[in-house]
Amino acid sequence: MSRIRKAIFPVAGLGTRFLPATKAMPKEMLTVVDRPLIQYVVDEAREAGIEHFIFVTGRNKEVIEDHFDRQFELEMTLRERNKKAELALLEEDLPQPGATSFIRQQLPLGLGHAVWCAREIVGREPFALLLPDVLVQAKKSCLAQMIATYDKLDAKANLIAVEEVPEDRTHMYGVVGMGERNGNAFKITGMVEKPAKGTAPSNRIITGRYVLQPEIFDFLAKQGRGAGGEIQLTDAMIALSKSQPFYGYDFEGRTFDCGSKIGFLSANVSYALAREDLADEFRGELNALLGKK
Repeated sequence: MSRIRKAIFPVAGLGTRFLPATKAMPKEMLTVVDRPLIQYVVDEAREAGIEHFIFVTGRNKEVIEDHFDRQFELEMTLRERNKKAELALLEEDLPQPGATSFIRQQLPLGLGHAVWCAREIVGREPFALLLPDVLVQAKKSCLAQMIATYDKLDAKANLIAVEEVPEDRTHMYGVVGMGERNGNAFKITGMVEKPAKGTAPSNRIITGRYVLQPEIFDFLAKQGRGAGGEIQLTDAMIALSKSQPFYGYDFEGRTFDCGSKIGFLSANVSYALAREDLADEFRGELNALLGKK
């Protein structure tokens, strides 16, 4: 059994890049094909063996909690209409009783603060952190790949998913320095947030998947505000790295930054083309549209 049982999902963001769509609906509930973003990420965690799903929410996010609850009226209607396939789909997506927790982040103080808000539920055990606006399309879920490697590391190790980007784009991301490699994992020798052009220690950027030790909460508790006036998770990880090892992990799969319009649209196309029930017809529609350009 894996040492990682709990996962944090920060879902308190305002989603301003998708206004007006997100004026009354959380960005995490925007759909890729026919499933909300947050459902894909929860499914990834479930595949990795996560047992407890911790959502750090904000105002007007109640619909996320409703999504992971029973809808008795809907279920009754489907049952009366003998919609067995739809009922089975709802049942499949439903977490077990007691497997979800919802916590309020009252102030928008950044990712580090959102993680810190979950400290009492996580307790003093290692945990996973998944950013819901990053989708990873892979045969084996990104987090499952990470945990399989993490379980072979030292008991106090931290693991971060990374991916390659062109060197002329490293200034846009958090970047890690690369040390000794062991398979898909390597020792992180340093971390820097949005380095100046030409100064990045590598072309590996931090992606939205982490396995972290509970000592990160101790640093977040006293972490001052950093870039953008927010409590930055990267700053706390840099501080923790002085006493605990950090590893980077080159996962197999493709990421989609669904916090951007292009990333969101690309995800819809890629996930639709991966669906046996949609791919052929959708490809035909795409070809027809592209043929008109």
